[in-house]
Amino acid sequence: MKTYAMKPAEADKGWTLIDAEGLIVGRLAAIIATRLRGKHKPTFTPHVDMGDHVVVVNAEKVVFTGNKMANKKIYWHTGYPGGIKERTMDKIIGGAHPERVLMKAVERMMPKDSPLARKQMTGLKIYAGAEHPHEAQSPVTLDVASMNPKNKKDR
Repeated sequence: MKTYAMKPAEADKGWTLIDAEGLIVGRLAAIIATRLRGKHKPTFTPHVDMGDHVVVVNAEKVVFTGNKMANKKIYWHTGYPGGIKERTMDKIIGGAHPERVLMKAVERMMPKDSPLARKQMTGLKIYAGAEHPHEAQSPVTLDVASMNPKNKKDR
């Protein structure tokens, strides 16, 4: 039996819709990264962009376990001497761009320093609210909360 290697022209990219309300960030990011890479398909080929487009709504309603919302900090540097900055997760989610928390979590679960990973990340569309402009693609809804009881946090 020969190993099957998919060619880029044979890739069938679908659309998936995920409602992130009440879901835990790390578990959700792992599922999204798997879908973006195409590892959920039986014809997965590591060097081909064959993953689905993923649309995530209600990104501002994701949750963290434990005290990560108040204690977990994101650091960045401005490029100037002494320009280290930090911000906690509750400030980011309560700010102007709450979808960036989930975007960075997924980005860090993709292969590092790879042109293919950057191309696969373009298939991720994250929206803070419940509205999205991708109805014409008729995305298939993926119920992440029912996949595992640990995926959703009961408050």
